[in-house]
Amino acid sequence: MFESGCDAVQEGQNVNPMNVQTNKDCTNIHLPTDSLQEMRGRAVNEFYIERYLNVQSANSPSFSPDGENVAFLANTTGVPQVWTIPRTGGWPKQLTFYDERVGTVKYSPQSDQLAFGMDSGGDEREQILLLEGDGSSDQKITDESQAVHNLGGWSADGKFIAYTANVESPTDFHVYVYDLCEGEARKVFGRPGSNRFGAWSPDGEKLAIVHARANFYHDLYIVDVETGEAEDVTPSDDQAIYDHISWANDGSRLYMVTNADRDLRRTVHYDLKDRQMVDIIAWDEWEIEEMSISPDGVKIAYIINCDGYSRMYIHTLEQSQCHPVRELPTGVYKELAWSPQQDEIAFVVDGPRHNSNVWLYDLKSDCARQLTNASRACIPKETLVEPELVRYESFDGLSIPAFYYKPHGAEGSLPVVINIHGGPEGQMRANFDPVTQYLVNQGFAVFAPNFRGSSGYGKNFLGMDDVEKRMDTVKDIRWGVDWLTDKGNADPDRIAVMGGSYGGFMVLACITEYPDMWAAAIDRVGIANFITFLENTGPWRRHIREAEYGSLKDDYEFLENISPIHKADKITTPLLVIHGKNDPRVPVEETEQIIKEVRNNGGSVDYVLFDDEGHGIVKLKNRITAYRKATKFLRKYI
Repeated sequence: MFESGCDAVQEGQNVNPMNVQTNKDCTNIHLPTDSLQEMRGRAVNEFYIERYLNVQSANSPSFSPDGENVAFLANTTGVPQVWTIPRTGGWPKQLTFYDERVGTVKYSPQSDQLAFGMDSGGDEREQILLLEGDGSSDQKITDESQAVHNLGGWSADGKFIAYTANVESPTDFHVYVYDLCEGEARKVFGRPGSNRFGAWSPDGEKLAIVHARANFYHDLYIVDVETGEAEDVTPSDDQAIYDHISWANDGSRLYMVTNADRDLRRTVHYDLKDRQMVDIIAWDEWEIEEMSISPDGVKIAYIINCDGYSRMYIHTLEQSQCHPVRELPTGVYKELAWSPQQDEIAFVVDGPRHNSNVWLYDLKSDCARQLTNASRACIPKETLVEPELVRYESFDGLSIPAFYYKPHGAEGSLPVVINIHGGPEGQMRANFDPVTQYLVNQGFAVFAPNFRGSSGYGKNFLGMDDVEKRMDTVKDIRWGVDWLTDKGNADPDRIAVMGGSYGGFMVLACITEYPDMWAAAIDRVGIANFITFLENTGPWRRHIREAEYGSLKDDYEFLENISPIHKADKITTPLLVIHGKNDPRVPVEETEQIIKEVRNNGGSVDYVLFDDEGHGIVKLKNRITAYRKATKFLRKYI
């Protein structure tokens, strides 16, 4: 995870000399025999896929109560675990040692303890555990293995932890408060549906809770922790999100990111007495995607989403002054966390040529520095590719943004992989993707569009694929391919499409709607049949997803008509399908259906199934298996 000797290090830079994957000269990564055969005769900088998948990440920063240490998650051992590092840099310390992934971690604001969440085999049924700060012991504070638990946050006095869980009903996430002194939890908010923790009030007497009618239809409640009394402080039927909520020190108002009554997300304060929402920061063209207020309530750190890239600013409330954080690597910034002394902000930087790491911004010196040094597997930075941000016109004149990755020095028509994001409300971002960088290193171009329905471009763009408009997104992909070939950037006989989750549905839709366009297709945990998907997905997800896809009650015939399973006889494209057996979002039966139909029709389909994975492939050994198969598949066909 933490490399030394691989990159040029600036004088004074903190180095974390701890890399469990490589020896000192970075040549001792284990390879299967056939991979060693592939390496013979290659150019010096032409690395194998295993090397790229050994690139590691660090994220989810959280300050200790004295501000001297930062906890974070890192996948050094193959799955994310909890680590800590001094804020001044130095040698990190691993605190958890599980075979399963840790999903969240948060320091207590008062003691040397941390709360973290962990699932089993990718099933997303996280349990919450309490960890001593030296890593000497941990204990479960929830133990219902059939329920999902979402860690919320600590109260300011460190005596309580709020979380949500679907213990009583698979479809309903209620809000619980765990008392560390008593060692027990009690339900404080039981509204049916999906509820999410927002923020503790400073005095610990109230909670701000977000109730989701659908993914982007939220209501905001204030809940009395003692009595359970709750008030909807945003009683509106308008589509709106409420996110990144903070409470003013005097408890009189809330700060948050919202798009209530607007197309784009902005930062507001909400006065709890007069129920007035007042804009603080808004951009005319781009959305604010994250904010965090300083402990003294004087400054707001916020991040805007600028066409898939991030920009970070510090806003002083009293003077209404805005200061940009400069000299950060190009990419995506996220997960803001203020130090208790409010002189530093921890956050994550993740860019096309910069794998995910925790950074610190010092407000006094106006300087940002990298804190963790997650291994880039000794891949030279100069071999990594920055994408070109392009736009093309779709069938109805809509402008579609896309990232185009082209091999260094390549010209003319290239083999191209169309990479489709999930969601459907996901967004392709300017971050580090090891598979994309490997493919580009191997001579493929990669085209990653943000078709209609993608997030980051406002409410109107986001809703352009809802229900009956679903297949317009597939047309967007078709027109993107035409744009590439018309410009001479793609060889029309060597174009592949790949995607995961909703992106997997898009792959299957592409090869059934436009079967002559593709030379190869890779579907990862994708939807084949919207009827069975909605019937079998996690019950807590169904009503959320029906708002976008359509409901079984009202849109049954439409959902049948657009499902690729009913057009499987049109699949002539060689197909690779990858799935995790424990997937709670897109059950593995979706994959099994499409495989059966394609094979019955005499089509070509390969299948990789992992018994210990869920919605996505997380464990390193499995990622190596999956993407060795995928990259060989692409080399064979395009």
